[in-house]
Amino acid sequence: MKPILITVIVAFSAQLAMAQAPTTLLSPRTTLPINFDRGIDSKHVHVGDVISAKTTQPVHLSNGQAIPAGSRVTGHVTTANAFVFDSTPYAKQSQGVLAIHFDSIDDQGKSLALNVYVRALADPLTAWAARTPKPSDEDPLGTVTQVGGDLLTPSQNGVMSQDGDIVGYQRRGGVYAHLISASGNSPDGCDASDTEESMGLFSASACGLYGFADSALIGTGKGGERSTLILASRRRSPKIWAHSTALLEVLPGESGLVSE
Repeated sequence: MKPILITVIVAFSAQLAMAQAPTTLLSPRTTLPINFDRGIDSKHVHVGDVISAKTTQPVHLSNGQAIPAGSRVTGHVTTANAFVFDSTPYAKQSQGVLAIHFDSIDDQGKSLALNVYVRALADPLTAWAARTPKPSDEDPLGTVTQVGGDLLTPSQNGVMSQDGDIVGYQRRGGVYAHLISASGNSPDGCDASDTEESMGLFSASACGLYGFADSALIGTGKGGERSTLILASRRRSPKIWAHSTALLEVLPGESGLVSE
């Protein structure tokens, strides 16, 4: 067989294999519950520094595939302005700003580009409270309160709202729910979904910032610069503590495209 013909056959076979292989895509509304590995302090980080987090439960995709718990999400710092107190009488304090851009998620060796916004963000104390049941003499069932108020009882499949409605379920290695529209203290609000999404420690209606004293969420990545979380404060240097947890939501557009 001639070398040119062999080359054509090999190239055609490779293209056919790629066409038949399943493509991993992140559909709009897909949520990624993540936990930050390390603290990100605007006093100590610099623009371009890499940040990382890991998913806290499996993320089931519309094509039947799943991104495992513990998959790494990476990003980078885009703004790091520490707060500096101005002692001038009647001075209006300039705010400190911390901004991070979420770049990609590793899905079993494949790097998926992210186009997301931060639906909710909770500090470590709030996250710890969402894992910790009340003393057994108060509640022998060990019920915990998800970030945002939903109630989860380990021995029951259903997750209930404060009004007693079932708004989610425990199954397939995590907590899943249809997202509920809310505004919270988010500048962009949070939309509803008619698909079941991964929630981690968050309630179906969780939206905005939880537990970050003296800081404000001024950018989620939904409006303005996509995939970018922005915290600001006029009292202290904005910081995301290690083991803070967030719920990212995929936006419409190019997201989750496989990059080799």
